[in-house]
Amino acid sequence: MRRERVVVLALDGVYPFELGIPSRILGAADGRYEILTCSVDGRPVRTNADFGVTVEHGPEALATADTVVIAPVAPAHLADEVADDVLAALALIRPGTRIVSICTGAFVLAAAGLLDGRRATTHWQVADRFRRMFPRVDLDPDVLFVDDHPFLTSAGAASGVDICLHLVRKDHGSRLANSVARRCVVPPFRDGGQAQYIEQPVPEQGAASTAATRAWALERLDEPLTLTDLSGHARMSQRTFARRFHDEVGLSPGRWLIQQRVVRARHLLESSDLTVDQIAGRVGFATGASLRQHLSAAIGVSPQAYRRTFQTAR
Repeated sequence: MRRERVVVLALDGVYPFELGIPSRILGAADGRYEILTCSVDGRPVRTNADFGVTVEHGPEALATADTVVIAPVAPAHLADEVADDVLAALALIRPGTRIVSICTGAFVLAAAGLLDGRRATTHWQVADRFRRMFPRVDLDPDVLFVDDHPFLTSAGAASGVDICLHLVRKDHGSRLANSVARRCVVPPFRDGGQAQYIEQPVPEQGAASTAATRAWALERLDEPLTLTDLSGHARMSQRTFARRFHDEVGLSPGRWLIQQRVVRARHLLESSDLTVDQIAGRVGFATGASLRQHLSAAIGVSPQAYRRTFQTAR
C-alpha cells in the first residue's frame, strides 16, 4: 500500500494547535499517510505562543508532497505580500499537487495568486480583510471548508479537523474516516457548508433548547416534516422556535433539514447499493430528481459521480 505524503508548511507566527492537526488526524488513518513538517528554511519557527517549534525538514520537502497543508498564522503576522522565501518555497510544489489551507493559511495562497477565480474560505473574523486584499477570490466566509480541487481551504481552528477528515473520506471512504474520528474523539462529519459562526451555541439559562427536537427529527428524516411539526414537538410557537433554532444551529429549520437529508443520502451512497430513488425515499426527498438537485447544490456532483468516488476509495 502506497502512503500519501503530506507536507505541512509552518511559517513564523503559526498557531501550534492547527499546526498539529494534520499529523494527529491523518496520522490516525492506519498508516495511509506520511506526514512531514517543514519551514521555508529548515530552521525553527516562532509560534504565536510562548514557545518555538523545531522542524525536521526544509522547503525541499514540498517538492515531494502529494498534499501540502499551509498551517495558519496569527493575524498580526499576515502581510499584504508574500515574502520572497515563502514564494520560493511554494514554487517547489509540483503542478497538480493537492494544496490545503487551514484558517489564515488561505491568505498565503491568495497572496501568491493561487486562488484567483476560485471559491475559498477563511476565518470569519478576517473575512473583510481578505476581501479587501484579494477581490479576485470568491470568498465564502460562512462555511467550514471549501473543496475546489486541487485547492481546499478551511475556516478557523477545529475546521482543520473537518477538512482533514474530509481528505480521509475522499481518499479512502467513510468507514476509515469514521474510525479516525472515533480514535481522535471528534465528530465524524461536519458538512463543509455548515455555518462557521453560531450566534448562541449554548441556550441562555432557563431557555428551552431545540436539541431534543433536532434529535427527534433526525430519526424521522423520511417523513415530510414541517415547521409546524418541529415547533409542536418543541412546544414553542413557530416564530420562537425558528428564532431559537437559528441562534443555536446557524441555519433555518428548513435549510437544516435539507442539509441533514443530504448528509444521510451521502452516507447511503457511500455504504449501500440502494438506487438513487430508494435513497431519496429513505432520507425524505420526494423524488430522485430532488435528491440530485440538492446534492448537486451542496457538493457540485451527481449521486452517481459521488458514489463512484467512494466505491473507488473502498
